[in-house]
Amino acid sequence: MTGNPARSRIIFLDVDGTFADHGDVPPGHVAAVRAARAAGHRVLLCTGRPKSMLPERILAAGFDGIVASAGGYVEVDGELIADRRFPDEVATRAVQVLARHDAAYVLEAPGALYGPPDVRERLQEAWSARLAADPDESRHDGPLDILDNLTTDADLSAVSFAKITCFSADVPVAQLAQEMGPEITALPSSIPGLGDGAGEIFVAAVDKSIGIRDVIAHLGVPREATIACGDGLNDLEMIEYAGIGVAIDDGHPDVIAAADRTAPSPRHEGLVTAFVDLGLIDGI
Repeated sequence: MTGNPARSRIIFLDVDGTFADHGDVPPGHVAAVRAARAAGHRVLLCTGRPKSMLPERILAAGFDGIVASAGGYVEVDGELIADRRFPDEVATRAVQVLARHDAAYVLEAPGALYGPPDVRERLQEAWSARLAADPDESRHDGPLDILDNLTTDADLSAVSFAKITCFSADVPVAQLAQEMGPEITALPSSIPGLGDGAGEIFVAAVDKSIGIRDVIAHLGVPREATIACGDGLNDLEMIEYAGIGVAIDDGHPDVIAAADRTAPSPRHEGLVTAFVDLGLIDGI
């Protein structure tokens, strides 16, 4: 790498809605990441996705590390730094709660995704509901990132996992989390058309800012050297924590309110604009 180490930054990028547009990475974003790294900065993904849902088309730009599972999994320069999962007793209870409420769900682990036997069909039904809400989605691959790494089994009681994505249930996702125990919390789904039974369920003490703390502690750099870019509610803590928080301008209002500045969406290659404005790159 080249550049002035005293001025180098560590950049954390959310994936969906920030680095990628519905799973597709704009060419300008690939070029911006490579240019930033060539200038001496480190760039890491900081995503709610588990590592098992990061296909080559997203990783191809090249990164210095991954904060995955919304802070549950942290890897820097290929070295595992943290792997936080549901405590065993809580995980068993969570699976029981999901079954009790006829939930369509996926248990997310770094190496694989797990779901009940009918989840493939129910995931396709959820995708059909998404298409009804936004026909433009038909140009994207839909749930293939999930299906490509999905293992189904009628007995998931022994599975170790970091996060749950629920696509439907007979009660709101917030109630599912409440029944799982005080250690667990939930966020509503960012996908229109799925209803309040859909969302992300995770350990309450874990969020993306925890992953950022892990990274900078490992590298021995100050918080002020960090830049975080995101758009959704699961980005809120990292936007608040980072030295500079950048919200995507069509993102959640709470994230925009917490940010230091905004950038255009990935449809407009907004990270190119952000990187240039922040002095990370000269332009591409």
